[in-house]
Amino acid sequence: MLDPKLLRTDLDAVALKLSKKGYAFDTGLFTDLDNSRKHLQSTTEQLQSLRKLQATKIGKAAKSGEDIAPLKAEGERIKQELENLAGEYKQVQEQLDALLMGVPNIPDDAVPEGASEDDNIELRVWGEPTRFDFEAKDHVDLGTANGELDFETAAKITGSRFAVMRGNLARLHRALIQFMLDVQTRQHGYEEVYVPYLVNAESLRGTGQLPKFEADLFKVPGDNDFYLIPTAEVPVTNIARDRIFEAKEIPCRFTSHTPCFRSEAGSYGRDTRGMIRQHQFEKVEMVQLVEPTKSAQALEELTAHAEAILQQLELPYRVVLLCGGDLGFSATKTYDLEVWLPGQQKYREISSCSNMGDFQARRMQARWRNPETGKPELLHTLNGSGLAVGRTLVAVLENYQTAEGKIRIPTALQSYMGGIKEI
Repeated sequence: MLDPKLLRTDLDAVALKLSKKGYAFDTGLFTDLDNSRKHLQSTTEQLQSLRKLQATKIGKAAKSGEDIAPLKAEGERIKQELENLAGEYKQVQEQLDALLMGVPNIPDDAVPEGASEDDNIELRVWGEPTRFDFEAKDHVDLGTANGELDFETAAKITGSRFAVMRGNLARLHRALIQFMLDVQTRQHGYEEVYVPYLVNAESLRGTGQLPKFEADLFKVPGDNDFYLIPTAEVPVTNIARDRIFEAKEIPCRFTSHTPCFRSEAGSYGRDTRGMIRQHQFEKVEMVQLVEPTKSAQALEELTAHAEAILQQLELPYRVVLLCGGDLGFSATKTYDLEVWLPGQQKYREISSCSNMGDFQARRMQARWRNPETGKPELLHTLNGSGLAVGRTLVAVLENYQTAEGKIRIPTALQSYMGGIKEI
């Protein structure tokens, strides 16, 4: 959520910055609601003062033996008016809150203009795109050739956009998870956390998935307001909700492996073949909680931590800076890592690393105590995939394939695979 004070003092500038995301902020509606709120607040304060004065008059009149009935009647009228005003104020505040909850974060000044992923800016490339002296197969053909990747059985069990993995392929998927967790905890100083896969609506509002993106979520029927997590970002970041951290406790670095569940309501017809876009997939997530002055540097570090996985797996990739039109709802700045897929002959996203500024922290009331002032202040939150496991598996299959349809095991994973070098 944006700072209401910023909106009141620099509304037109905020609206202009939001337009970079393709968002048209209804400044007129905000102004009308905020003016109504201020008017109701001012009127309430005046009536409260009048009510106190009326109580004093009643007390004095009672002591002098005067008829206090008219004064009490006036007091009741004021009381009723205050109750009416309270109801009106609550209604206006709810409308204002609903409006602000749907407003995205302001993009960083470094974010370029652009309408879609086609306008993102390539910053750097690591490694050379893999080339073969034979026709490269995609991961679907490679994985289904020996029956270890099975979409038909998954469709029978559940439906489309699910997969069943068996044997060495399932083992390779598990090896990737363990490898990623080990790198993030042993090399980069993250604390591993295990979190619930079901969260309440308040947690999703805290990180920005609700109310705007409910259609992309799987809601669990029943009396409890539970949702399956779309990413570990939600439960891990909400560790900080309604909490004040002491300066010595931050920065916090958390990593977590979870399944992720996404309806992908807005992706109809996209990536229907294979494992690129699934309703259920695995991720190893990175979350950082930092003081505001250090979040820009933290984003660079977090991105490097994601890159380290790809480098140790020797997978070619590039880093792109997202333009305004491709920037996520809660993000102020995002780097995407895109891995090379020989089967598609293109780079595909495998990680998004984002600085959220104080946007999520304000929604969650996640704060730290500034030792210079002794007062609680909003934290900055960051998150990124380190990495998306299924897409990393796809990248390994396609980049390490042989002419015989076998898959070489990357050196970094061989110990996790019991020493075998090919499947």
